[in-house]
Amino acid sequence: MSAGDDRRFVLTLGCPDRTGIVAALSGFLTGVGGWITEAAYHSDEVTGWFFTRQAVRADSVGMTIDDFRTRFADVAAMFGPEVEWQVSDSGAPKSAVLLVSRDSHCLTDLLARAERGDFPAAISAVVGNHRDLEEITTRFGVPFHHVPFPADGKEEAFAQVRRIVDGYRPDAIVLARFMQILPAELCEAWAGRAINIHHSFLPSFIGARPYHQAFQRGVKLIGATCHYVTADLDAGPIIEQDVSRITHEYSAADMVRQGRDIETLVLARGVRWHLEHRVLVHDRKTVVFQ
Repeated sequence: MSAGDDRRFVLTLGCPDRTGIVAALSGFLTGVGGWITEAAYHSDEVTGWFFTRQAVRADSVGMTIDDFRTRFADVAAMFGPEVEWQVSDSGAPKSAVLLVSRDSHCLTDLLARAERGDFPAAISAVVGNHRDLEEITTRFGVPFHHVPFPADGKEEAFAQVRRIVDGYRPDAIVLARFMQILPAELCEAWAGRAINIHHSFLPSFIGARPYHQAFQRGVKLIGATCHYVTADLDAGPIIEQDVSRITHEYSAADMVRQGRDIETLVLARGVRWHLEHRVLVHDRKTVVFQ
């Protein structure tokens, strides 16, 4: 095997906890010749669930990923009907579609990361409800789709956005400061793929203008939250958060400016972990194997 081969089969699994799970997984991977490069485990004593992420060198198992999945299905069945598992190929091309409004900081950060090869997916397209960010997007060679959102035509606008996004079949739909609330049917259709960056350390200061809410409250920390989108506003499972300390000398504008830096980093980390299958969702919480 070549030491330079970095393609991996990534196995993620969640199931009710019990004895013998790790032994069964290890036995399976040993049986197929799997060369393990990453192995992470978490046992949640509150929910009684077990979580794991295993990565093996693809060239060590001597079979296709479909054969790998078929063989593992028999092992997964041992853990009961509630088991949730997935096997992915790190070498398979991945794509993301970004939804934007007028703020450019998250968009430009992700476009730049993708251009320099520091992002685990191609950015297939950007969809905006304003044209403000079209020039920036096309400068990176990425298609830009403008979908206006008139006050009396949002339903059709969202239908058009859905047609555009679904046409790219993306692994992630990233709301990169997209200032529109997704309708429930889109949240359901894109469940587990739609990712939002909220410019607040949730669950505090949900909704619009959270930095101004924080300024009025006199907080000493501001932050940002990357989370999956659900029909409950700003209440989806949280992937990543970060904070920055401020003082009484900060104006609301100062907080917005510093918050933008946090948002770009938090969103980039959260989307990367999603694309690398490091995020396991159970109920309203996540386990993130960084």
